[in-house]
Amino acid sequence: MFVLKIGGAAGLDHEALCQDIAALWRSGAQLVIVHGGSADTDALAQQLNHAPRTIVTPSGHHSRYTDRQTLEIFAMATARLNRLLVERLQQLDVPAFGMSGVDGRLLQARRKATLRSVEDGRVRIIRDDWTGSVTGVNKALLRTLLTAGYLPIIAPLAISDGGEMVNVDGDRAAAAIAGALQAETLVLLSNVAGLMRNFPDPTTVVAQLSQAELAAAGEWAQGRMKKKLMGAQEALSAGVGTVVIGDGRRATPLQDALAGHGTTISAAGVQQPALAAVEAHA
Repeated sequence: MFVLKIGGAAGLDHEALCQDIAALWRSGAQLVIVHGGSADTDALAQQLNHAPRTIVTPSGHHSRYTDRQTLEIFAMATARLNRLLVERLQQLDVPAFGMSGVDGRLLQARRKATLRSVEDGRVRIIRDDWTGSVTGVNKALLRTLLTAGYLPIIAPLAISDGGEMVNVDGDRAAAAIAGALQAETLVLLSNVAGLMRNFPDPTTVVAQLSQAELAAAGEWAQGRMKKKLMGAQEALSAGVGTVVIGDGRRATPLQDALAGHGTTISAAGVQQPALAAVEAHA
């Protein structure tokens, strides 16, 4: 089985993705899907006159500043995207089951008490933030859905220890789910060709990377790719065999990623295309 994270940035072809997912589902592959919603959230926030704001941490990570209104906008935007994905997959005869990490306490998280943001060269402490870090996965719920023949489609919201809804990073949520289910492969699709040594030059995509090389790659990776590498490290440390960072803009994005197009990361470094593992378990 494998876990797929569909990036939330603009440019991904959701129709091609759904067709690809349906083809693999019909072949007997078992999977769980996590999706983002950053572009949809930005668009809705603009319509509601609540302009999105980005936080840059002292370590260089970029993330959305999530006050309570932004959290609720994110929940609305991802709910819409979730339903559209479920609708299209149902039309393709795939028994998709839409949900968020809040439902059934699927994803448990620790709400971040404070965040540090670099603004105009100064570090500022932010306290009104509704983001969290995943601390647990209700794998029994996922196993129940999978055993019943459903394909879970999950929006990256979680429930805190205090029962609060929080926004969590989609890549790292997918990594936590993949680790909990001991998936063979985690696929992270985005709107770039993979990890590029000289961003945005697609000819510099790093095809193979070992787990030992992830820390060094995180130092020179750009923007959101840093979070993807963090998710990859967490997934591999939790027992996932392979992580693939693939291009969601391709005609068959999922199958291409599983066939080795993009950046393939494994504990050993050199890895056979993940599609072989999927076919072996079909």
